[in-house]
Amino acid sequence: MRDFLPGDVRRRQFVIDVVRRTYERYGFEPLETPALENIETLTGKYGEEGNKLIFKVLRRGEHESSGETDLALRYDLTVPLARVVAEHRSDLPKFFKRYQIQPVWRADRPARGRFREFYQCDVDAIGSRSPLVEVELCAAVSDVMRELGFQDFSLRLNHRAVLTGLLDAAGVEPARHGDALVVLDKLDKIGRDGVIAELGVRQIPPATAGRLLDGFTERGSNDLTLDRLRATITDDGGRAGVENLAAILQLAAPTSAGPALRLDPSLARGLSYYTGAIMEIAVADLAGSLGGGGRYDGLIGIFSGEQIPACGFSLGLERILVVMAERDMFPPSANASAPDVLVTVFEDRDPARSAQAQEQSLALASELRQAGLRVELYPEPDKLGKQFKYAAARAAAFAAIVGSDELARGEVTLKQLSTGSQESVPRSRIASWIRAHQT
Repeated sequence: MRDFLPGDVRRRQFVIDVVRRTYERYGFEPLETPALENIETLTGKYGEEGNKLIFKVLRRGEHESSGETDLALRYDLTVPLARVVAEHRSDLPKFFKRYQIQPVWRADRPARGRFREFYQCDVDAIGSRSPLVEVELCAAVSDVMRELGFQDFSLRLNHRAVLTGLLDAAGVEPARHGDALVVLDKLDKIGRDGVIAELGVRQIPPATAGRLLDGFTERGSNDLTLDRLRATITDDGGRAGVENLAAILQLAAPTSAGPALRLDPSLARGLSYYTGAIMEIAVADLAGSLGGGGRYDGLIGIFSGEQIPACGFSLGLERILVVMAERDMFPPSANASAPDVLVTVFEDRDPARSAQAQEQSLALASELRQAGLRVELYPEPDKLGKQFKYAAARAAAFAAIVGSDELARGEVTLKQLSTGSQESVPRSRIASWIRAHQT
């Protein structure tokens, strides 16, 4: 968990603004949920690995010493969304499209780009089983990535039923499917040998693990991969999954997602609530992903008893920020905290004249702000040299001087900090003069 200094906040807000603006273009609406959920709302939704990372909250009051928990910090934004849909179904449209940008908490080991408190940027569509939903989500995410400056990314695509079909074809016992998926999700982190070793610990023989990995890691074009999956998978559910992937690829072809989609049979995604297509963002020369998601048609029904289809995607804001900073991808506007002008406060030994100078400086600052400029007011009367030095440290473009002589003439002296030149400007023209002389 971290503090964010002003520059950090500005870069975060730049990314969040791009995400929000893009999702709203696709018709998604904002939603917020509480930081705390009932413990039973969260447990059992994230699989074996996820349950270990939930931050649990001790009961308060007379129960405090019991060690019992009844609440937990939000682990992700998807399960709270499922609860909201179940509770407010009658108040929501038939097809509910929402985005949510809020922090979540996980009792994880901190690492590069991984934190215990971090923001997720989720986008979800509720109420339809159509593959158009997956295509729209992938297109929205692709738009976000490109607007942020990522050109070397791909959207890995797979299907949970396809994974099941491949597990069966490799000879993995159905009782071991869950274990196998948890381990396969670590392939990009621990490598082939690490996966085989961990599968062995989970009683999946090395020969079976080898066949499984051979089937999962063979690479080729999307069409070749579809052909191979059709030849390998024999169960009806797996075949339906393959055709669902084919439909998504065909529908996505004319959208911004089309060039980015890559079929990847090794993509597992560890969360246990996924039921259909799953997706993940991969960036060249970067271990791990910048976000992922998938279809989870059974999750809302846990809370409502009604099977309501759903699909979503979550962007990892923290990892995106780390990568963009390392690759120097932020535009100058994302780092700009400098004021356009610093308004000085004239120093005068006479208390009455000093008070009048402060009032005039406040009035000028207010006028310039109303004109749309970023204005900082020096907070106290001081020598002009010190005020100019402070303005330069703040990287202000100009300093505005409102002395008694300027007041008498109805003018303000504007000093350009980069060159040291200054000019007296009629008060009514100050804002336009500053804009005309900004570089």
